[in-house]
Formats: sequence, C-alpha cells, structure tokens
Amino acid sequence: MGSFLRGLTPDQQVSLVFVVLFGLLIIASGVGVLLSLRERRSGDDDITGERALRLQDNQALLRSSWMMMLVFWFGWVMGEGFAIVLFGVVSFFILREFISLSPTRRGDHRSLVLAFFVVLPLQYALVWTERFNLFTVFIPVYVFLAIPVVSALGNDPQRFLERNAKLQWGIMVCVYGMSHVPALLLLNFPGFAGKTAFLVFFIVLVVQTCMLVQHLAARGLRHPVAPAISGSFHWRSWALGLAAGGLLGAVLSGFTPFKPLPALAMALIACVAGSFGHLVMKAIKRDRGVTHWGLAGRSVTGASGLLDRVDALCFAAPVFFHSVRWTFDL
Repeated sequence: MGSFLRGLTPDQQVSLVFVVLFGLLIIASGVGVLLSLRERRSGDDDITGERALRLQDNQALLRSSWMMMLVFWFGWVMGEGFAIVLFGVVSFFILREFISLSPTRRGDHRSLVLAFFVVLPLQYALVWTERFNLFTVFIPVYVFLAIPVVSALGNDPQRFLERNAKLQWGIMVCVYGMSHVPALLLLNFPGFAGKTAFLVFFIVLVVQTCMLVQHLAARGLRHPVAPAISGSFHWRSWALGLAAGGLLGAVLSGFTPFKPLPALAMALIACVAGSFGHLVMKAIKRDRGVTHWGLAGRSVTGASGLLDRVDALCFAAPVFFHSVRWTFDL
C-alpha cells in the first residue's frame, strides 16, 4: 500500500483522499437516513424532545460537513486562488453569524462596513499575495486600532468599549483565524510542492477527531471543569481527545512534510488550541443566551450554525500555521 501511494502523483494522492472522505460522508448520510426512517416508522409520539433535537443536530452536522467538504474540493479543483476566495466567503458568513447575535447600534454601521467590505477582503488579499509578515499583524495591530476610531466618528458613546470589543473579537475569530486555513496551501516546503492540500486535511481531521472523541468520552462523566459554560469539558475527556488527535496526526505523518514525532507534536498543538477555542466560543454563546449559533438546523443567524462546526478550526489554524512556519523556518 505504501509503495502504491508513493507511486501516485500529488494530484492523484489528493484525489484519493477526497474519494475516501466523500465515501465516508455518503455512508454517514445513508446511516442518518435509515435512522430517520426508523424513528418515523416507530410511530412514537414522544420523538419531539431530546431525541428529535439530537436527530436534527446530527442532520445539521452532516449538512455542514458536506458543505465544508465541497468547499475543500472546489478549492482544490479550481486552484489556490479560488480556494482563498471560497474561504473568504466562509469567513463572511461566520462573521455575519457572530455579529447577528451581538446587538449593534446605528453608530456601529461604519465599523461593520469596514469589517465586512474592507478588512475581510484585504486580509484574504494578503494571503493571496503571500505577504505573510503583514498578514499576521494586519488585523491584530492595524484593524484593532482602526475599528474604535471609525466607531468614535459615529458619535455614539453608549457602551462604546463593549460594542467595539465584540466586533474586534468577531473579526479575530472569523476572519483572522479562518484566513490561516487557505494560507497553509501557500507554504513552501522543500520537496513538498503540490501537496500542501494535505496540511489542510491534516489540521481539519486531527482537530475534528479530538473534538469528537472529547464529546463522546464526556458522556457519563460528572463534574465538568466549567459547568456554567460546558457540560462536556472534563480533564479526562479532554486528555482522551488530545490523545486521539495526536495519534491520528502521527499516523497521517506520511501525507505531510513532518516525521511521526513532529507530526504528533503539531497535531497536539492544533488540538489544544482548537479544544480551548471551542470552550471559549461556548462561553460567548452562553453570554448571548444561546446553545447553538444556528439552533436545531434552522438558522437564526443566516448560516445554519456554520460557526458551530468551524469554531475550533478558527482557533487551531493560526496557532498551527505559525508553529509550522517557525519550526521549519518557512
């Protein structure tokens, strides 16, 4: 099997990965349809509570997974430039989702226009042109200072600090964090030309595996670390999630420019950042009084809970990207 994979061209290797992932999604979708039909045929009138919400949440997860996989596939087929544009569109929708649950005032309109139609396209333009030094400080430095200035010109001092902090936080997570995913495609590893798409698969798979194992392992455990924020965050389940993500990273090292131990370390770094980021986003949702950005598969924010599916990735991607650059001096 190893010799077969090494004999394939980079494009063929990426194609094979897509075939496997789409196959798994088709199987998962088929299982979901069968479970849904079984629930309907059972005739149980009590399928309106927790079971119904769980089924709807699973269906929303499948839809989001299909959408993200199609984004990755279209981005790879159309090239790096198209992938950057697609991730820019994803950033637009998740930022819209974040802002929709954060009350705004008329004085915020200029800042919102700046965020959506200036900051977001400029950040992705910096990715496109591979200006990584400016790309890494544009939002944390220049935009951080520009947003309150534009807001102050709106002549509305009421809750000024809170309103600007919410917008700055949304830009950092939804634009700055997400923009690091397509930036991985542009890293120049010696002897790894044409294979940087595997870095995107690597971080997505290890982070999502970590989150899934952590969630499953938390069932039946008591006394979560922060019960007012998350009932599924326990140190034990968190450690199991990290172990699963790290081991998967080591297994996938053959598809990356890393050797097994560096791949394990990079996977752990991504998983730690992603799991803690997910906890932070849960805290924000509790503050907003919601449990999902898009509840029960029906969007209350315009993107069907997409931010629920990528929040961990938004935290993991920048940490992973810069760890890789610094470690391998890229």
